[in-house]
Amino acid sequence: MSDLKEYLSQRCQYVDDALNRLIPNAETRPTTLHRAMRHSMFAGGKRLRPILCLAAAEACGGKMEDAIFNACAVECLHTYSLIHDDLPCMDDDDMRRGVPTCHKVYGEAMALLAGDALQALAFELVTKTPITARHPSAVMVLELARTAGSLHLVGGQVADLEGEGKKLGLEDLRFIHEGKTAALLTTSVKLGGMSADASAEQMKGLHEFGMATGLAFQIIDDILDVTQTSEKLGKSAGKDVAAEKSTYPALMGLEASRAEAQRLTEASHRALDVFGETGGHLRQLADYLLSRDY
Repeated sequence: MSDLKEYLSQRCQYVDDALNRLIPNAETRPTTLHRAMRHSMFAGGKRLRPILCLAAAEACGGKMEDAIFNACAVECLHTYSLIHDDLPCMDDDDMRRGVPTCHKVYGEAMALLAGDALQALAFELVTKTPITARHPSAVMVLELARTAGSLHLVGGQVADLEGEGKKLGLEDLRFIHEGKTAALLTTSVKLGGMSADASAEQMKGLHEFGMATGLAFQIIDDILDVTQTSEKLGKSAGKDVAAEKSTYPALMGLEASRAEAQRLTEASHRALDVFGETGGHLRQLADYLLSRDY
């Protein structure tokens, strides 16, 4: 685990350095907008999605420098989704990543625009990734666009909002989690693979790994929401219960939820068989996400 901690720390710093270069600085006009973007981007995120992107590139024999634009793109898209998710018209949260949410500092209008700008930047960054024989820029942009749209990220948020106060079944809950969480995590590893000219077989493995790991990640999130403090999580704990949301613990209980997350993590490992030893860091990351406590 100490080796993984060092790996995470090094990759996180690599991503942060790149994001700092790629996002306009706080003195660039309009300054309020860029300060708001940077406030949320550099609020202490774990950078799990870009790190998974880099690890997937590594598993396919690629280089970090070829995957970094895609890695930063998924972090921009993720941070945009968090800014909008925290707005009063959505989940209405005052704390994210241990600091006040964007709209609490800069107001709702500026937070909305900061999210919009980060989403646009995500697509710009994907186009900067060197093309490969199998994966031209259009294919990578299409991957990100489908994930960001009504069938996945936005669609999952809609289903989540409409499900508040209702007793959802596991199939409906899975639809929400696949859209809000698993889809972007899957795209993160797929974009990493694309930057390394991954084969069709490798891309299939990355897709299956991403979906299984993403669902396990969200189940653990649901568990932590009812077992950890706001200080530990860096965001408001107990929000799901307060909003009367259906979650895996609410529907299955804590122990069954943990067992399901374990089952999904084992499935994510099997999906990496095609990579052999080069998938080692992806396997470690899946185990880390399963055992995390914040």
